[in-house]
This record gives sequence, C-alpha cells and structure tokens, in this order.
Amino acid sequence: MRFTDLDFAFNERQELMRRTLHELLERVCPPEYAMQCDKKGEAPVQAYKAMADDGWIGVSTPEEYGGMGGDALDLALVLETAGMHYLDLATMIFRNVCYGVDALLESGTDAQKQDFIPATIQGEKYFAFSLTEPDAGSDAAAIIARADREEDRFRLTGTKNFTSGMPTATHILVAARTDNSGAKHEGITNFIIPADAKGVTWSKLDLLGHRAMGTCVVHYDAVEAGIEDVLGEVGDGWKGLMAYITTERLCLSAARTGAAAAALELALNHAKERKQFGRPIGKFQAVSHMLTEMHMLVDTARLQVYRFAWLVSQGKAGRIEAATLKLYAGEAYKRVADLGVQVMGGYGYSGEYAMERHYRDARLATIGAGTSEVQRNIIAKALGL
Repeated sequence: MRFTDLDFAFNERQELMRRTLHELLERVCPPEYAMQCDKKGEAPVQAYKAMADDGWIGVSTPEEYGGMGGDALDLALVLETAGMHYLDLATMIFRNVCYGVDALLESGTDAQKQDFIPATIQGEKYFAFSLTEPDAGSDAAAIIARADREEDRFRLTGTKNFTSGMPTATHILVAARTDNSGAKHEGITNFIIPADAKGVTWSKLDLLGHRAMGTCVVHYDAVEAGIEDVLGEVGDGWKGLMAYITTERLCLSAARTGAAAAALELALNHAKERKQFGRPIGKFQAVSHMLTEMHMLVDTARLQVYRFAWLVSQGKAGRIEAATLKLYAGEAYKRVADLGVQVMGGYGYSGEYAMERHYRDARLATIGAGTSEVQRNIIAKALGL
C-alpha cells in the first residue's frame, strides 16, 4: 500500500454504527449505572444484554454464525465506544469476543463453533479466561496446573489467579499442562469447561479498580473434561494462546482509548466550567497544558488502534505492532487519568465523580495482560537488541 492510499475517514456505515451504538449506550449505560455497577462490584449485565440484543457483540463474527460479518476496525469502534461509556462493559465484551468467539474461530471444531459462537454473541453464554497462576504471571508458560489424561478423559487440578468474569461465566477457557517432558511452551492444552463443573470453586478478589470485572482466584480439584472439551490440539495450546493475543491487544487498547477519551472530556468540561480567581481554570496555562497533553495522548492512541485494526484486517499484524499498541494505549490511559485527577483537583479525587474510577481502572492498564516492561522487552527483541 502506498502512503497516498491511506484513508483516515470512516465510511458512512461506520459513522452510522458509532452513532447508533452511542445512542444505545446513552440509554442503557448512563453514568449513574456505571457508578452503581462499580460501587456494588456487579457486572453491567443489563447493558451487555442490550448490546447483544442489537447484535453488537457479534459485530466482527462471520454471518454464518449469526454475526454482522464486520472487520477488525468495526470491532475496535465498538470497544472504543463502549469504553467511553464504561470500561468494565467494554472488558466484558472483550472477554467474550476474545476468549470465546475468536478463540473458537481460531481453534474450535465445527461442533464447538456451532455450540458456542451463536449463543455467545446472543448473550446466552459467557466466558472467563483462566491462565495466570501464583508463579506464572509474566512468565505465563510456566504454568503448573495439570490435566492428567486417561484415554479420552482428563482431570484438571491446580489454582489460577486473576481469572476475570467468573461471577457471570457459564464457561471457562482454561490452560493446563498435559505433558511435562518438553520445553515449558510445549505440552499446554486449552479446555472449555462449564463454570459450574464439579470441582471448580472460586473466590472474588478485592481489587483497586475494575471492580465490576469479577476477578477471582479459581481452584480446580480433579475437574473432569473430555476430548470434546479440548480447544485446539492436545499439547499445542500455547500456539492458540499466542493467536488470541492479537484480538486481546486490539480490544483492550480500543477500550482503554475510549475510556481515556471519556476522562479527557470530563476534565475538559470541568476546566471550562470551574472558576477560580474570576475565570475558568482552563484559561490558566498550567491547566490548559495538562489538557493539551491529554488530547495528544488520546489522539495518538486512537490512531494506533485504528492502524493496528487495519493491519489485522490485512493479515499484517505482528508481535512488535501488538506490543507497541498495548504499551502505548495502556501508558496513555494511565497518564490521562492521572492528569485528569490533577485538573479536577478534589473533585477528581472524589468517588462521586467518574474521574476517580478512571484513576483506579487505569492502573491496571500497564500491568494486566502483559506489563509495560514485558512489552518493551518484546519490542527490543524485535529490533534485534
């Protein structure tokens, strides 16, 4: 593609899509609803189901499974718009699209696809993702949860940390070790098991932010699974996990960019309305420069998201591009939220305003799903360093 071929404008369908979704979310996910979900630690199921009823969860799902058949940019626009209204709504969409729909499209059997995909985009089935362990965080391939095999049956045993979505999940995508004889990336198998399966117990973690995400510690005590519950090939699960990262990076970055844009809007409106020393505080250069930086961060993150979505649609998204996007969008949201609190002062520090939630939620952006330090390592390695 020549540089002159680049088009930074959305087509008429995409503009209509954004506008229609925004109008829906203004009705089903107003600020009061988001604040209530956050304070109660309850998933925004009502808003999610409203989106599912209108087909938004399946925006990028092939039409043969009941989806809209859209592309990666369509998915990014949905996540960004949802993130503007409530980040935990966007992460709920991401979790089911990434670890449900897209994981099945990538690795599932025909039977698994037919069983799970239509029901997931219709809001009837919900996924949690169980990978991280007490001693396997950034070094995710070091998992020790095991799945002992007896012919075509398995027994899963182990403990998983930071499994999000358990309070609403009907199923769990869980990675376990089926073979210890090779390298740590080998011998990992992915399973889809019912969240209420015998031997599955969980307890919710009390987190700083993302309180409605339902992040839990999950214990698997000889949980039975069959060969039909394996997602992909036995022992080749790491390959699948790496493939799902593309959707993960896109969805999370788009959602956080939307949340950052919402934080910017909050701070900007406050700076225009709040008066001190006889004039709006936005007229003071110190405040206006903070807002300028926030705008630059949001604008650049948004361009990164759209570029990566285009790369995905062209089959050109590589590991360095994914790491760059995740790193920049996460750091941008964290910085924007921090500046937003500073602009709003005591109001930004108060739980009565959404900025305080942005500040808490943004802290995870440089930690979860791959720390900023790990992303820098990936980029450095790709540069030959």
